[in-house]
Amino acid sequence: MGRTKTESIPADVYIQFVRSLFDNAYMLVIGGACYWILGFMIYLRTYNPLFIGFSFLLLSISLFRYFGIRSFLKTGGMIADVEQAQRLERNYILKGSLQGLGLGSLCFISIYVYPDPFAELAAMSLTLATLVTVVGRNYGSPRMVRVFSVTFIGPAALALLLRMDAPSVLLGLMIIPLTFITINSADHVRNVLFSAVIGHKQARSVTRKFDRALNTMSHGLVMLGPDGRVAVANAEAAHLMSLKSADSLLGRSIHGLLMRGVAGGMLAPKDCRYIEAQLTRALREGRDRKVLVSLANGQHYEFSAREGSQELGVVTFEDVTARVEAEEKIRFMARYDNLTGLPNRAYFHELAGEAMASGDRDRLCGLAVLDLDDFKSVNDTLGHPVGDGLIYAVAERLAAVAGPGINVSRFGGDEFMIYFDRIEDESHLSGLLDEIFAELQGEVDVAGHGLRIQASGGAVLSMVKDSDVDAMIVKADLALYKAKELGKNSWRLFEASMDAAFRNRQLMKADLRSAVQNKELRVVYQPIVSMSTMRIASCEALCRWDHPDLGPISPSVFIPLAEEMGIISEISTFVLQAACAECAKWPAQTSVSINLSAKDFRNRDVVQKVRDALAASGLAPHRLEIEVTETALLDDKSLTRELIEELKTLGVRIALDDFGTGYSSLSYLHKLPLDKIKIDRSFLIDVTQSPQSLDLLKGIVGLTRTLGLVVTIEGVETFEQLKILVHSVKPDLVQGFLFGAALSASGIETMSNVTWPFAADLRLAAKRTAR
Repeated sequence: MGRTKTESIPADVYIQFVRSLFDNAYMLVIGGACYWILGFMIYLRTYNPLFIGFSFLLLSISLFRYFGIRSFLKTGGMIADVEQAQRLERNYILKGSLQGLGLGSLCFISIYVYPDPFAELAAMSLTLATLVTVVGRNYGSPRMVRVFSVTFIGPAALALLLRMDAPSVLLGLMIIPLTFITINSADHVRNVLFSAVIGHKQARSVTRKFDRALNTMSHGLVMLGPDGRVAVANAEAAHLMSLKSADSLLGRSIHGLLMRGVAGGMLAPKDCRYIEAQLTRALREGRDRKVLVSLANGQHYEFSAREGSQELGVVTFEDVTARVEAEEKIRFMARYDNLTGLPNRAYFHELAGEAMASGDRDRLCGLAVLDLDDFKSVNDTLGHPVGDGLIYAVAERLAAVAGPGINVSRFGGDEFMIYFDRIEDESHLSGLLDEIFAELQGEVDVAGHGLRIQASGGAVLSMVKDSDVDAMIVKADLALYKAKELGKNSWRLFEASMDAAFRNRQLMKADLRSAVQNKELRVVYQPIVSMSTMRIASCEALCRWDHPDLGPISPSVFIPLAEEMGIISEISTFVLQAACAECAKWPAQTSVSINLSAKDFRNRDVVQKVRDALAASGLAPHRLEIEVTETALLDDKSLTRELIEELKTLGVRIALDDFGTGYSSLSYLHKLPLDKIKIDRSFLIDVTQSPQSLDLLKGIVGLTRTLGLVVTIEGVETFEQLKILVHSVKPDLVQGFLFGAALSASGIETMSNVTWPFAADLRLAAKRTAR
């Protein structure tokens, strides 16, 4: 298609160029008529019949071309593909070549063969006039332009050159450049049109993409012109505005769009004015601004305004109902308890804090904390779903109390908190809490289980200006602890003495932690005496704490503290290591017994701790006895059994401590790999006066003996008890204050080979009984 930049034009553009060749077919008829008239006039001037023949020939060729084009146009004038376009172009060039040769031949004959001034002028004028139309009609086919240029100009130039006179030769040479001018002019026209077509295609492509992007947006968009009216809108905007098409938005103002919402009852007039003011201000100041609007039907729209380019302002809006509802749900989840729907700890703290910060600072306010009694047993015996049902039932009853000035919260677990914003005096608060506790009383049905609600509570009364939420919670908790200490199922009001006790308790905790870390505890040993020899066969390692200021602290005080603080295992490890190290120095017949807590048996490290203590001390494993409490067995039977079996593989002995105090002790005797049981001191309290107690004790000892277990009886305090044990019960070992207080490690070593003095009295009593 010529040496132009259209050589590799797209197929659709090429087809359009070929299609342009078949436009304005009537011009061929006009040209043919001109050819016939001019030929006939030359004939009248020269009377040469050749010219009249040319007139009819050129007319015939013009009509031939015209009817060919008409035939194509009658079929619809559509070109299906490139192949058809190429066939049509070849046919067009062939017919056009005939016309070019005919007209060029007329010029050649008029100038050189039968020269005549009028014929020359007429032929050249017709040729040049036709050449002018070549660019306009045939730019779509570069080959047709070249053929016409050569066939029109070539014969005329050749005729002038053949006349051999200087003017003719010069004129012939001068008209040859017309060929190139015509070709280049056609190329230029074609290139311009090519660029226009490509530009139009690109513009249409961009327009389609823009339209697609605009109308597939998830939110509505309108662009406002300098006059403040909609110039561009997308389909989503029309949908959100309940209009049929985006065109329906064109020309409307922001006020007009918002008034549709007012007219439909979806938007209040004041909201309309506010939104319009905010969006207009944002567009005027060139700043982005977002406005959230809640409609009467529960939907939420977010309007955004920003300054666009070329003095166009952009307003977008979308239905954000799902997002707002999700945010509200998240906000609710962050503020309210999922099970009960009551405010959670953080939100209660916020509500109470806001209430205390407002109003009269000299007023009284109250805060109460409620805790369900023995709730853990419900979870352990009936399962957590039933426990959750009980908490929900309690929450329902407490929620009925909530109202103006009273906030109720589930503080966590089975703990609830109530804040009273205005309290008249102590009796007023007492009356309110008594009513609440009365409403809580009663039985509820949870999943078919009849559960009785029982709770303990602590409350504090304070002047707003003298306290804050955190301080009141601490004091209410102290009152709660006191209520539980005094028997539960009641509530107590905070007193200053509770705070002092709490502070002392906290100080003691800190001192105990320091004593454990610095190994300031000590170990003493309570003898365990053999009934057959009346000598020390073993001893129980006991921990003691001598406080630098308070003196000796009872184990009944600091051991529960250690369990509460979570450091009981550290104490167990300390006692284990110290006892093994001391026992290794004692005579070989003396062993040592160590109590391990329930928490020790929740961690598999206990086996390694025992192994390390034996290795470090060099103590023979059979001289170490581990005492297991029933609490450890109740917590996790399977894990405890597994750990006991691992300890047995080390060679240590296992004893069940405080046998007879639990609910199912007999079941452990054949399920666990025990070596010994230690019968609790409670069986000895009235054994000297009650035959039934003596028979029970004898039965327990006889039962354990049939299982091959060694029996130790604890709590022997009188000689009379010892005599009954020797003559009637006959245990293997005894332990108690009758044999003195706990001894130091050196004391045990000294007394290990000593027979207790009353052994002779026991033998004498035995002989008297035998007589």
